[in-house]
Amino acid sequence: MLAMFRHMFTIPDLRGKILFTIAMFAVYRLGTAIPVPGVDLNALRIWQSQQEAGGIYGLLNLFSGGALEQFSVLSLGILPYITATIIMQLLTVVIPRLQALQEEGESGRKTITQWTRYLTVFLAAVQSAGYTYLFHTGQFTGGIDLVPNYTPGRVSLIVLSMTAGTAFVMWLGELITQRGIGNGMSLLIFASILSQFPFIFGQIWGTTGAVNRYGLFGSIIVAFLLMVVAIIYIDQAQRRIPISFAKRVRGRRVMGGQSTYIPLKVNTAGVIPVIFASSVLLFPSLLVTAIPSNSGFIGGIRRWIDNNLGGGGTGQVSIWYVLILFFLIIGFTYFYTAIQFDPLRQGEMLQRQGGFIPGVRPGSATQRYLSHTLNRITLPGSIFLGLIAVIPTLASVIWGIPIGFSGVSILIVVGVAIETMKQIESQLTMRNYEGFLT
Repeated sequence: MLAMFRHMFTIPDLRGKILFTIAMFAVYRLGTAIPVPGVDLNALRIWQSQQEAGGIYGLLNLFSGGALEQFSVLSLGILPYITATIIMQLLTVVIPRLQALQEEGESGRKTITQWTRYLTVFLAAVQSAGYTYLFHTGQFTGGIDLVPNYTPGRVSLIVLSMTAGTAFVMWLGELITQRGIGNGMSLLIFASILSQFPFIFGQIWGTTGAVNRYGLFGSIIVAFLLMVVAIIYIDQAQRRIPISFAKRVRGRRVMGGQSTYIPLKVNTAGVIPVIFASSVLLFPSLLVTAIPSNSGFIGGIRRWIDNNLGGGGTGQVSIWYVLILFFLIIGFTYFYTAIQFDPLRQGEMLQRQGGFIPGVRPGSATQRYLSHTLNRITLPGSIFLGLIAVIPTLASVIWGIPIGFSGVSILIVVGVAIETMKQIESQLTMRNYEGFLT
């Protein structure tokens, strides 16, 4: 393994890409420490001293790399871009114009990317305005007003600063993709989550208590490592559907007669279903913060959502949150898998190319076989995603301590690390070096 790291830095091109990526990480981390103009710094310090790692707001702070608790210009992080990308992917399925653009090739994808950028800026402006209001009313900060001078000019300055920060983060991600190593957007959220792990584990150590501190903390560490191993194993798991191509004679040439396979991953959807489900559960928690009263029917709804989905200010969530998140992830996994892999289109493509699955008739029989196989392997994949996502939250409920890292954060960190290692391995393989995974 040490030899692999040495080979990485002996190749000038690869070394330059890695150093450029690290430099962009440093710039991003520096931006998370710059507060927005107009914030009350004394009130901000008081709020920071009261923060806990768990709960809905802890999850938002985790994804922003700690920028949210700093009320930084990069408080929104890369989440508006991720939301915009998910929305564009969904719209591509239902809007024929977007689907045609995607099938045009590079020019069509550039147009969709540009629209995604515009949508990101719009979402960032809306979210920054909502965050500014929540920071002012104190409903987001436990009654502490971080924006005492709440005037239209001051609000516009804060919204403009946070929106510009999101655009800057999006630009950094594209720079990493073009000149660095790996996917820039994924690596930025990877760096954000990873930067909070020392603080999270330190807080877990402080809240485990003195009686069984070493045993409980050691159990959490072991469970964390086992989750990482399980994620790697499932991420690499796939069902290979054998494909054979009929021989065709054209003149004196014999074409076809080859065999290959379609790799159907157990976890085709990746971490997208977990992000979908987390966003759905996050929306009501943020929405009820705008309800001023705790009395009446609406107040009862607010108290239930705050206590069961938002943590009630304690940084913990109830068993209802665990169950709803688990079943939402299963549903979104089937939904997104159907978007990613279309058995009907795949069967038609195989039939046009003269390919067939041994023992299965071409056409509708092939489509039914692919659909049946995909549904069978998606079920354990969706259950695995749901379990990984809720295990830290469930442990937090059982042990009564806030666990700041969530299953989605572990999935993202491990998934991005694997993909980046694969790209580095391909660079090493081109130069006759053995890679990480071979």
